[in-house]
Order: sequence, then C-alpha cells, then structure tokens
Amino acid sequence: MRKKIVAGNWKMNKSFPDAEELIAEIADKLESMDTFHQDVILCPPYVYLEMATDIAEDSVFSVGAQNMNENDTGAYTGEISGSMLASMDVEYCIIGHSERRKNYGEDHTLLAKKVNAALRNNIRPIFCCGEVLAEREAGRHFEVVRNQLDESLFHLTDEQFEQVVIAYEPVWAIGTGINATPMLAQEMHAYIRKLITLKYGETLASETSILYGGSCNASNARELFSQPDVDGGLIGGASLKADEFVKIVTSF
Repeated sequence: MRKKIVAGNWKMNKSFPDAEELIAEIADKLESMDTFHQDVILCPPYVYLEMATDIAEDSVFSVGAQNMNENDTGAYTGEISGSMLASMDVEYCIIGHSERRKNYGEDHTLLAKKVNAALRNNIRPIFCCGEVLAEREAGRHFEVVRNQLDESLFHLTDEQFEQVVIAYEPVWAIGTGINATPMLAQEMHAYIRKLITLKYGETLASETSILYGGSCNASNARELFSQPDVDGGLIGGASLKADEFVKIVTSF
C-alpha cells in the first residue's frame, strides 16, 4: 500500500530562533498524538537542515531539502549537493517546484539531472509537476504534465522510480489562496497515475504517492485527501504554523 505523506515546504521563511521553535513545536505535537499512519516531512531552508535532522533523531518526522545541485561536488559557488544533504541525513528533496522553474529557469533536462543526483545519493525526490493558468485555460494541462513527467522522470528504471514521490501543483493555486476543487485534483492525480501505469505497470503505479500542492490548508485538506488518488499534500504557507500543519497531518 502506498504511503500517505504530508510534507511542509517552508520556502524562504523563518529566522533561526523561529525555525527552531517551530520544528520543536511540531515535533512535540506529533509525539503527543496517539497514533498516525502518514509520513511527515519538514523541508526548511538549507541553513536549518542540520538542526532539523538533529531534532528528527528523537522524533517521528523526516527532513527534506527544497532544492539541490545536479553535481555531487565542484566549483559551484553557493550551491548545495546531494552528497552534502546525504551527509546530514536528509532523506528527501523537492525537485522541480514551479518557483524554481519560473524564477530560475530550471528546465526538463536540468530537473532530470537533479533527480538522478538525488537518487545517486539515496535521497528521495519529491518531484513537482503542474500547469500555469494559461495552460489550464487553453486545455493543455494534461499535455503539460505529461511532458514534465516524460522529460524529467520517465527515464528512470523501475527500481529508481520506486523512490520517487510526485507532487501535483496547479501553479495558479500556489500562494493565491485558491485551490483546485477536490474533483479537479482527483482528475489530474488519476491521470498521473494512469501515465505511470502505462510506463511502469499497475503495481508500481498503485504504490506511488501523489501529493497535492496548491494552497492546501487545514480547512480543505480532509476533503482533498479523501479523493482516491490524492495521497497527501505538499504544504506551503500552512506548514509555517504548527497547529495548522498538524491538523493537516491528521486530515486523512
């Protein structure tokens, strides 16, 4: 059975003291829960990763990075490699987030290299895909997502693909407060699973976690997560508030 996952993408937020307080508060709230069966991942900025993995040693969450370089070492000033992340016990890395695609020009070829680098270092990619509003309005949303998967993921072997988590992010819903309806989310998630089935077979497709990543919060998470092909969420702003984030964790 595929995993249910809630991952918090902090983006470029929080001072060091605030980050430490938030991580500790989330850890305490998770520890106080009687039981939960979903994986929880925190993805703070790079500078807080070691603190997060230290706290995670005695807690029930995993740690992910928000980005990584496609090379393992070298003269790449300001960059962070998968080997560095692995040395800090970082288990996941978000790859292909729409903000990276838009603001830093990350294309399919580069993202495929980043996926390869993550897997090479035993880091599980959380691969983001999704369409902008103009593509949705033009009826090209399925085509766009298919191309993103074809060009950046579907070169992987079955064994490599088993390590991948996919996050569908309708770009028009990120940070806008507008989320795709549960019906629209389910439609795209089912389509993504169909593409995986055609490429890798039904068994692997049924085991792949597909997260929703567009303005998911405590008020809409339960309805979104109730859809048969929505396996959790990649949470942005709502992951910066411990109470709201933990409510999302318990929304299954």
